[in-house]
Amino acid sequence: MTGSGMSEFRENRTIGWKEYLDLPELGLFRLKAKVDTGARTSTLHVDSLTVLEALPDGSELVELLISPDRRRPELRVRTRTRVLRRMRVVDSGGHPEVRPVIETEMVLGPVRKPILLSLTDRSGMLFRMILGRKALEEDFRVDVGGKYLFRKWHPRRSPRGRRTRRGTPGDEGNED
Repeated sequence: MTGSGMSEFRENRTIGWKEYLDLPELGLFRLKAKVDTGARTSTLHVDSLTVLEALPDGSELVELLISPDRRRPELRVRTRTRVLRRMRVVDSGGHPEVRPVIETEMVLGPVRKPILLSLTDRSGMLFRMILGRKALEEDFRVDVGGKYLFRKWHPRRSPRGRRTRRGTPGDEGNED
């Protein structure tokens, strides 16, 4: 795709300051994330991390326990992944921390791409995930006044497992 076609495609990838996304390799779908261009790396909340095996390449096979929705703490996802390395991060409060880093696929609207995620306890935060600028670069623009601009890509499931549409009349005040 070249010329105006590419420009139009890029224009249609404007996201809001908060969006739903999927991390299918981790079994996480319709995860609410705060888009934070001030954060270099993306961060995911984990309740616990258990090292299962040290691998020959220096990485570790780990089991993660994740509560993806702070409003539904009983909902938990248990998954296995590989920790690539550990890195020093300074959080928004200025506190240094060494965090495990994983790579996983992110799906946000029409974009599927591998991203790096640092893992930490975000149980006291409103968002279980921060989507940093390295995950955004070359693929998205951010409208700081917009929110859930890609909602149609992540339909909500009803209690019986059926998908429901968002944005119907009477739904204006419901932001999840």
